[in-house]
Amino acid sequence: MKNLILLLTLVCFCSILSAQENIIWTNPAIGDILKGDFDPDMYAAGIPIDDPSIISAELDARMDPERLKVYLEEMSLFENRNTGSDTLSLTRGIGAARNWARDQFQEFSDAEGGRMQVGFLQFDQDICSMGRHKNIVAVLPGSGPQFDESVLVEAHFDSRCDTACDGDCEAHGMEDNGSGSALVLELARILSKYSFNRTIVFMLTIGEEQGLFGAEAYALWCEQNDIKLRAVFNNDIVGGVICGETASPPGCPSLNHVDSTNVRIYSRGVMNSPNKQLARWTKLQYEEMIVPITDHANIINILTPEDRDGRGGDHIPFPSKGYNALRFTSANEHGDGNPAQEDYHDRQHTSTDRLGIDTDGDSVLDSFFVDFNYLARNAVINGIAIAMGACSPTPPENFTMDDIDGGFRFEIDDPNDVGKYRVAIKMIDGNEWIELRDYDNKVDSVMGLPTGFYVLSACTVDENGIESFFSRERFQSTTTAVNSLQLQKSLVHLMQNTPNPFDEATMINVVLEGQIDYKEAKIIVHDLQGKEIKVFPLDLRLGVNEVMYDHHNHKYVPGVYAYSLLIDGQVIDTKKMIYAY
Repeated sequence: MKNLILLLTLVCFCSILSAQENIIWTNPAIGDILKGDFDPDMYAAGIPIDDPSIISAELDARMDPERLKVYLEEMSLFENRNTGSDTLSLTRGIGAARNWARDQFQEFSDAEGGRMQVGFLQFDQDICSMGRHKNIVAVLPGSGPQFDESVLVEAHFDSRCDTACDGDCEAHGMEDNGSGSALVLELARILSKYSFNRTIVFMLTIGEEQGLFGAEAYALWCEQNDIKLRAVFNNDIVGGVICGETASPPGCPSLNHVDSTNVRIYSRGVMNSPNKQLARWTKLQYEEMIVPITDHANIINILTPEDRDGRGGDHIPFPSKGYNALRFTSANEHGDGNPAQEDYHDRQHTSTDRLGIDTDGDSVLDSFFVDFNYLARNAVINGIAIAMGACSPTPPENFTMDDIDGGFRFEIDDPNDVGKYRVAIKMIDGNEWIELRDYDNKVDSVMGLPTGFYVLSACTVDENGIESFFSRERFQSTTTAVNSLQLQKSLVHLMQNTPNPFDEATMINVVLEGQIDYKEAKIIVHDLQGKEIKVFPLDLRLGVNEVMYDHHNHKYVPGVYAYSLLIDGQVIDTKKMIYAY
């Protein structure tokens, strides 16, 4: 966790001047597995368990809040897990902590016949005056046709106080990010019992607090070795439920507000990005596979920005290298991670980020800052996405569509002939699917939709009802004979911003249905008196043209604002929006 302005200063302060070098696996078998250079039978279970319904039921039943608590208690004993802390002590610092985490992974592997391969991803880079660093990794090899593909669940293992490279302070880092680390450990314990089509990678990264360096090392290694990494699930601050005074927006309404139900998913790109598509797929797996069988369910909120205002996490290095990635974060955070500011009283990035407090003086913690049941539910959300992603069929290679009177005709490119398909329907200005329809044919039609602008995508569905990852989305508008002439009069449409009202960022879409001749196009955001706030030049292309507007950074007061689309100086349309921060 970090404030991006502070991060630039810290990069200079810590003399982090070089990229990751000499990226190697201390256990070479891990690299071979990820490259697909192995025999799946070598790591096969004696009695494979690969039924998705069994896996989902046991995942929910076996997830143990008490184990999560124990992991956190043991992590806290190391006092400081700063990337630049002690590597020689057997009881304190990052060296002892990472050996403990490796031993946990190995214990889980041994319990299942040694099927998981455990080791470190070692890389050289100057971070906090230390030149060599290690991510802690366990890999469960795939056993199906796509054994050479993988999914990753990660969390950063390092902790910090107010100074990024302080290896001497007490930096227990229980919410940030012991909570995410405990989640990854518990998922490794549970999922190592089962057999999956694809390989699963469980990773605890280093150097996040100084610049996402451990995650960057793995993303770089994957890119350099053409690794077929299909999805990345990052967990950072996923166990706390109490709002701090300075928590980064959006979310977290007031000091000491408690939210033990909602969880946020952040990802790169606008509503129609492949990362947002992965977020929708993740939510679908949880709602289909877990919500019907669990007594308590969390609510997944798909957020518009890549991360909180001015912040970043270990999901960020992956999309630029072609890998889809998400970040899970609690609805409430205790602070914005910037303790240098005056009157900072929150726990994040301080020595007070502990597991809890002793309220009655008996030397036993009895009031906890991490909600273990909430953390367990977030672990199940990750677990079902990882499990279904690892056992799902091959997705379509392509998806195309054309508008017809009253609907769409589509074609799914599925060379594997899976035979069952699901089409997801989304409004062009929404983050959530509005409907899913099932088909038995690769070529078919979607009918009965009201007139509007839609985005469609498709997946394959196996005999167990498990969806593959979805295809890229395609845009079209649907018309009827009554209104087609009216729609044809204008090929340019300014859409209502979403979300609206909004508390930080909002998306503004311009839809271009046909080629137009113009010299200049732009969106102007202004107040109701016409005062210009922001101008976005547009290079209009067919389909959806998306602009993300971050109003919060301008420090404007809540109220009603407006935005206008201008083409060659002419106002095409104006719409109002509500800033409600």
